[in-house]
Amino acid sequence: MSVKNLMDLSGRVALITGGSRGLGLQMGEALGELGAKLAITARKPDELEQAATHLKGQGIEVLTVQADMSDFDGIPGLVNKVVDHYGNIDILVNNAGATWGAPAEEHPPESWHKVMNVNVNGLWFLTQEVGRRCMIPSRYGKIVNTASVAGLLGNPIGMNTIAYNTSKGAVVNFTRALGAEWGKYNITVNAICPGVFPSKMAKSLVENMSEQIIASTPLQRLGGEEDLKGLVAYFASDLSRHVTGQFVAVDGGASII
Repeated sequence: MSVKNLMDLSGRVALITGGSRGLGLQMGEALGELGAKLAITARKPDELEQAATHLKGQGIEVLTVQADMSDFDGIPGLVNKVVDHYGNIDILVNNAGATWGAPAEEHPPESWHKVMNVNVNGLWFLTQEVGRRCMIPSRYGKIVNTASVAGLLGNPIGMNTIAYNTSKGAVVNFTRALGAEWGKYNITVNAICPGVFPSKMAKSLVENMSEQIIASTPLQRLGGEEDLKGLVAYFASDLSRHVTGQFVAVDGGASII
């Protein structure tokens, strides 16, 4: 089979959480360009509609579903809406995330729970629901988790984000554990570990420390609007059909020095 055919996502349905802006929208552009039909979620309806207009302008079919990944009771309904509309979910991109900055000794309990509920618990409950309802019966699935280089390292310079780092470390090992367990169903589970991208979540870091970050990055730049597209296309397509439980840093080399 040709590389082009392995990469072709025509007829596949991709659900992307946190898909209305930033990294999620970038990944949606990539999968839609390869032929996937998209379902994107976010908490804010206005951002969802803006994203849908943008994607439809590129000729991409897209369904929007308002959802809060910390509302676990709403997850079955989210999956219902996507399955009712498209019939199945072949690709799941777990991208929704939350963060909080505070010294460890002062970290508010409610903020710790907020980060864990979105980044770990919501991710798990959605993956479980999609897996048992769609991917396991189909004996096919591509799960792509957005982790972070913060899950591989300690705190970034100048940042106190222990809850976020802990949650993303959990996502990395979740990826490995589920990849091992669900391989028998022909489901691959892999993770992307972005470095610093100028997203809303990283706004403070970019505004205050971009020069230092760039200076300590081998490729001498921050992540850009095209820099996740290749890897998500690889993990979501049959190019990666013999790859599971893996994680790849997309950080310009910052994590290797």
